[in-house]
Amino acid sequence: MSARAGLRRGHVLCSLTRRGSGIGRVGVSSAQQQQRRLLNHFISRAPPLPETPPHNGVPDEPLSQPQAKSFTLAVKDNIATTTSSLPTTCGSAFLASHHSPFEATIVTQLRRRGGVLVGKTNLDEFGMGSHSVNSAFGPVAQKAKRSAGGSSGGSAVAVAEGEADVALGTDTGGSVRLPAAYTGTVGYKPSYGMLSRHGVVPYANSLDTVGLLARSVGAVAELVVGAGRLWAEHDPMDPTSLSAAARARCASVREGYQGGLPLPRDESSQSQSPSLGERYTQRHGSSTLARSHEAEKSPEAMVKGVRFGIPLEYNIEELDPCIRDAWAAAAERLRALGARIVPVSLPSTRHALSAYYVIAPAEASSNLAKYDGVRYGSVRADSDEDDSKTTTDAADGGVLYAATRGHGFGEEVKRRILLGSYTLSSEAMDNYFLQAQKVRRLVRRDFDRVFALENPLHEPEAFSLSDLPDTVAMENKFGPTEVDFLLCPTAPTLAPLLENVMAQRSPVDAYMNDVFTVPASLAGLPAISIPMEVAAEKEEGVSAVAGLQLIGQFWDDARLLAVAGAVSDILKAVPTVEGR
Repeated sequence: MSARAGLRRGHVLCSLTRRGSGIGRVGVSSAQQQQRRLLNHFISRAPPLPETPPHNGVPDEPLSQPQAKSFTLAVKDNIATTTSSLPTTCGSAFLASHHSPFEATIVTQLRRRGGVLVGKTNLDEFGMGSHSVNSAFGPVAQKAKRSAGGSSGGSAVAVAEGEADVALGTDTGGSVRLPAAYTGTVGYKPSYGMLSRHGVVPYANSLDTVGLLARSVGAVAELVVGAGRLWAEHDPMDPTSLSAAARARCASVREGYQGGLPLPRDESSQSQSPSLGERYTQRHGSSTLARSHEAEKSPEAMVKGVRFGIPLEYNIEELDPCIRDAWAAAAERLRALGARIVPVSLPSTRHALSAYYVIAPAEASSNLAKYDGVRYGSVRADSDEDDSKTTTDAADGGVLYAATRGHGFGEEVKRRILLGSYTLSSEAMDNYFLQAQKVRRLVRRDFDRVFALENPLHEPEAFSLSDLPDTVAMENKFGPTEVDFLLCPTAPTLAPLLENVMAQRSPVDAYMNDVFTVPASLAGLPAISIPMEVAAEKEEGVSAVAGLQLIGQFWDDARLLAVAGAVSDILKAVPTVEGR
């Protein structure tokens, strides 16, 4: 069964209608102004001379770490900022003039590390979309009039065009990795709970993560696991942020977290059983664990001996042949350099996309309940009512709430609210929402089974070998070969023409773009998309670039970034702004 057929069976969806487009506010001249009108990737821009950033109530707070190198930073417009010229709109008419009273933790952290805010980027309304066209400020485009991906399309284009060194996005089901694949940039989604979500307008709390986009893997790695050490900072304001104790335990059984964190004294946790790292060493040897994060090694040496899993279920019929060929060529090139390429099976991932589009809208319907014109947005009476009637009349007639939300939300947001509300209803809860949660657990179990490293948050689970297809070879009587990372495409197609996206009649066509990114989000695993050139015709001098995705075990972000950087260098596909 194709991925599209599985998604259609899981949902009854109405036809897709697009919102009217508008042009974002831009204040530059001549050719640049015309180009930016076409791209529409910023909703608002910071003034040329940045205002003094707020201290969030902490006097004399340092704006950057000692000797921190400054870099330009673009922020997706569902992440709170307090600069007066940069409202936080979420790409919605509801919040068109909303100014946050506080700044997101991740923005403060990056400013301390030298980040200079250049603007807020366009996005799908509240992060709901795969092409950044569901915005009250108009669709985002990239050069050659192609889709920029979604929902962090504005951030990806800002990086691709050289207007930001690093951009913040949010990744719920692939909203950082998909735009990265379409624009030829690097998009990184960290392990769930690593980066703070405080100040991020929520879409689906159990799936949302803050992600980073840049033109190289090294720029991301430097902030997360290098000198920036974002991985080590717990945020008490974010209930999903891993505690300092949990971070210390996870880092103690992983490679690449130099400096680490002190492990808490907990006699109850001291036992005679081996740790995760010890169990890994007993099975695979210490050299394998350390091999991929030695900075002095060449990219070729870093991938030698690393085991890359090729998920059999990801070879779907909707996969563009040129991307399939590039995927196979990348795997073969890594094999020639000494890496092991291992076919693996993830049986439950064929249901992941359907489960995601039950869980995410369900959580969204709850999160968006506060947008009623009273707490957020402006009160609007029914448009059919006479102007002389007051809003009280509208409320008495029971239409105030409906009229305000109906006017403030776009079509895609309304669709997901209705879908989520239905799946949480008493008649559908058992058949949809609970079943989707079961699928989510099976997806995580499949990942835990194929990775050599164990998940530090869960006890190992037994699985039946009878569940595996015959194409998966057994390493020994205990099961198939375990791998270090999974290697797969980021998206099943190249970036489509924007006019074709706008003409789509079914939302399933847009939802299909998330088929390779959703499984890692459901399991909370780190994943990164790096550029991969494909053999396709060039348009207007722009090389055809797709995304190659690497997925790692939970909290194995440091090794993932190191190996992704090596693979990226080997493929030599990271484009420059001039070469695009």
